[in-house]
Amino acid sequence: MRFRGRRLRKSRVLAAACTMAIAAVVVPATQVVAQVTTTAKDRGPKPTIVLVHGAWADASSWNPVISRLQHDGYTVDAPPNPLRGVDYDAQTLKNYLATIQGPVVLVGHSYGGMVITNAAAGNPHVKALVYDDAYIPAQGETVFQINAAQPGSCVTADPSTFLNLVQYPGSPQGDYDAYLKVAPNGAYRGFADCFANGVPSAQARLLAAGQRPFAVSAGSEPSSTPAWQTIRSWAVVGTADHVIPPAEQLAMATRAGAHITKVNAGHLSLITRPGVVTDVILDAARAAVRS
Repeated sequence: MRFRGRRLRKSRVLAAACTMAIAAVVVPATQVVAQVTTTAKDRGPKPTIVLVHGAWADASSWNPVISRLQHDGYTVDAPPNPLRGVDYDAQTLKNYLATIQGPVVLVGHSYGGMVITNAAAGNPHVKALVYDDAYIPAQGETVFQINAAQPGSCVTADPSTFLNLVQYPGSPQGDYDAYLKVAPNGAYRGFADCFANGVPSAQARLLAAGQRPFAVSAGSEPSSTPAWQTIRSWAVVGTADHVIPPAEQLAMATRAGAHITKVNAGHLSLITRPGVVTDVILDAARAAVRS
């Protein structure tokens, strides 16, 4: 009987120990699940990243950035920019943004900066603006004014020296499709030096051959109320940009209260320094999720 009683007490002790062990395993596991769920909830959905190209380019100029963003699991759209005029192009982008569900990070290169500044105004889904070697206009400013605001732009001389002008069907009096000349002409040092400095020569020739024209009238069309007044912004400034003077880019970015990243690149940092540009976009995307 004494032996049996000892066995019974031992069984009860073992049972209690097992119960405690199971509890020790189950409770932390429940806590881990709760922590993961909370973290995921706080993190929120990844925003869609919309990339807007500028003049004398097309959406393929974003390819090095697109591949990096997609690798990180982001949905990326790079719709064509009509390059017809600030208001027309902004309205086209507004209509496109209306088809996207959830938060958006809007990125503009060069003239694309004019477009995103106007298209994002009043859109609660646009959580961040990123400007890459871009115009960051205040209300009333134009592309031509910004180019001439500081010395150093290769596109402020006599247009006949650096542009090939082609009349397009239905064009208003005096308006043309403008293509950058490929070869040097006087003070103009050619497409490769003006627009694509820093890009390998073979690639620069491909870009020149496939450039999309920019309506001349778009350069004198004033910008409207800027979205950067109410939406956080980031700016990548190419310190060797020959199109938009770097000093003017810095002035615009500072005025907009943008987070500024300087990069040793020309006007096409999205091609020559895609890693830097991508990192800035990712910073904006992470901030957008936290907002």
